[in-house]
Amino acid sequence: MEEKKQIFELLEPQSPESLVPDSWIEPWMIILSVLFALAVLAIFIFKKKKKAAFDPEAIRRAAHLEACQAFAKISETTVRETAVQVSIILRKYLSVVASDPALFETHEETISRHEALENFTEPARESAKNLFSHLASLKYAKKIPDAKASRIIDDGTHLLGILHHGFMK
Repeated sequence: MEEKKQIFELLEPQSPESLVPDSWIEPWMIILSVLFALAVLAIFIFKKKKKAAFDPEAIRRAAHLEACQAFAKISETTVRETAVQVSIILRKYLSVVASDPALFETHEETISRHEALENFTEPARESAKNLFSHLASLKYAKKIPDAKASRIIDDGTHLLGILHHGFMK
């Protein structure tokens, strides 16, 4: 038998790039993604600019209406409980309207702040100071004071009107 002679031939090696699989992300996909992200960002910015203008007068009216409704719902129980309810309603109104931290402060802390109720006229500040002092004396008295709950509610409603109309713009 005759053996065939094999000839070995040296071939150039394959380039390593041909062994790496092709990427499934094409350049047009990247460009499209960037354009989409920019469009979403532009929409977000324009919507944020179009937000309704901050209307402090509308906020004051809404807070006044809410406080009036709360005064209408007060039940005349004891003088102390009525004083607490009136105080909370007025303090909540002040916290919304004037961004005043009175809702979260004690009576003494509120009075000791020099900038307390600075957005109100002087007569409104004085009326508030007087009524809050009176309410504090009713709330913290050792002996239950001899006062009418309806009078406390009327005083609170009156002060609410003074504060609502005594807000400096």
